[in-house]
Amino acid sequence: MELTFNIEPQQQERPRATGRGRFIRVYDPPKTAKFKRELKQLAKLEMQGKNKFDSAISVTIRFFRKVQKSVSKKEHARRTKGYVRPIVKPDLDNYIKSTLDALNGIIWTDDATIVELNTSKWYADDPRIEIEVKELKNDEERNQNESRVIQR
Repeated sequence: MELTFNIEPQQQERPRATGRGRFIRVYDPPKTAKFKRELKQLAKLEMQGKNKFDSAISVTIRFFRKVQKSVSKKEHARRTKGYVRPIVKPDLDNYIKSTLDALNGIIWTDDATIVELNTSKWYADDPRIEIEVKELKNDEERNQNESRVIQR
């Protein structure tokens, strides 16, 4: 299954905490919470009438972020064509965390079912998140197939 969400990727920011007496409440910062709400809504629309994945899955996520406004036209073109990749913050692992949290229970029953994860950051004029989900065969079948390939 391939899904594209036309939303600007947002990193998972540090959680905030507030206290009232003896109780402490931890919550997502507003920007992160808004991103998760919006991505969750987009995913719910995409998944209408489709079943959630509930067995072992492989997930590929490509994050496309905007090119900085301060670069030249030539450099802008190099970045959008994929010659130059984002090596600036936010970190890839923070993008992953916020995205998986938002999609948990929508596309898959629990993110514990993700046994393979491949992610990448790219530049684009139209920021988005592309996700590919594949259900994996059971381990016994996969091991037999892999051993056949190795023996050849």
